[in-house]
Formats: sequence, structure tokens, C-alpha cells
Amino acid sequence: MHISAVETARKPPTLRFSRSADVAFGLTGAADTFESEYREIKHGSLLEGFPEYKAAEAKAAEIRLYEVGVIPGLLQTPAYASILAASAVKRGAITPEQADERVSIVAERQTALDRTRLPLIFAVLDESCIRRPVGSREVMEAQFERLLEFAELPNSVFQIAPYSMGEHRPFDLPLYVLTLPDRSLVSYAESAQRGHLERESPSVLPLLAAYHQLQAEALSQAASVAMVHELRKGTP
Repeated sequence: MHISAVETARKPPTLRFSRSADVAFGLTGAADTFESEYREIKHGSLLEGFPEYKAAEAKAAEIRLYEVGVIPGLLQTPAYASILAASAVKRGAITPEQADERVSIVAERQTALDRTRLPLIFAVLDESCIRRPVGSREVMEAQFERLLEFAELPNSVFQIAPYSMGEHRPFDLPLYVLTLPDRSLVSYAESAQRGHLERESPSVLPLLAAYHQLQAEALSQAASVAMVHELRKGTP
């Protein structure tokens, strides 16, 4: 009955059902599987590993993030997030429905952090994040204000990794490292097409050490805030 309901679209497939179908048809490990289709239906345009990362982030005791090129989702204003999503639609990278999903996820992630026990959030942004204009002057002014508000929070540390760091920058791609309530570690890194979630602490520890080196080389919070103020005054 359940198989018939899935075949006729009366019921959506479950992850367990999709994996069982892959086993039955000998597709486990193939490029195109029922499981991959399930994940596409359930998570739309999200990269592999991100849904699991998002769930871990919502309960993390400490969040360390490094972003390149754009303001990270946790710090985006709704207008900034919407413009990025709309741009992806114009390029044909995602559908309008997937764009709506992306904007909703940004809001969900930010809401999940407003809880009784606030997580410590360490945010290091490559200088490109704040120098890349997105949308109108008003959009960027509001986004800069959001960054300044974040820097004033009691549970946040905000730093800019300046271009002058050059080869001393340990990461070329965005990276997120979580410390969960039980002190275990989770990392998430992504490129344009793939995301990778790592739950094995021995593999995450070197990334955490490199993140600490990044913080040591980056501008202080006071200098980072001053840079945002200067850019805000000169927003075209």
C-alpha cells in the first residue's frame, strides 16, 4: 500500500523507503539514487550536509564561522538575503521556490539562536564580505548596521580578516565549526557545488586550531567595527 501511495504521489517517500529502494534496485552508491532524489525533494537547493549542520547549529554552545565574499547567513538582513536569492534565480542556478526556501532558512537559523542559553558566536569575515556591494545603498547601510549591532552583543566576537593577511589566511573557503553542549565538535565546509559535514573530533581539531590562528591574525573587534563604520560612511 505504501509503495503504491508513493508511486501515485499520494504520499511522499521517506528516507528509509528511498534507501530500501536503492538496495532493491542495486543503486546504492550510484550517482543517481532514490536517496539523492529524496534529499532534493526535501531540501531543495541545499548542499549536501547542510540540513544536518543546520540542526546541529540550532543547539550548539559555540559557533565559529569564517565567510568569504558575502555576509554569512546568520548575520544577513532579510533584504540582503532576498537579493542574493533573487540573483541566483536570474542566473538560473535555482528556482523561485528554492529562492524562497533559502530566504526562509536564513530567518529560521537566526530565530533558532534566540534561545534561553545563548550560544557564543565567533564571526570572522574576509574583507571581501563587507566590500562587495549587494543591492542598493539602503540595503548595504542596513546590513552594515546589522553587523555593528552583532558586534555589541554580549555573546559575540566580530572580526575582519583584512586583505593584508595575504598568505597567512588559513582558509580559502567558508568554514563553520560548532562546539555542541556535550563539547563534541562538528565542522561544515562548502564550495560552490558541495558541502561537507564532519563529526569526527580528531578531524575537526586541526580546523579549530587553524581558526584560532585566523583570529590571532585578523583585526581586533574594535578595528573591525571601525572598518565597517568607514565603509558605511562611504557607501555609494
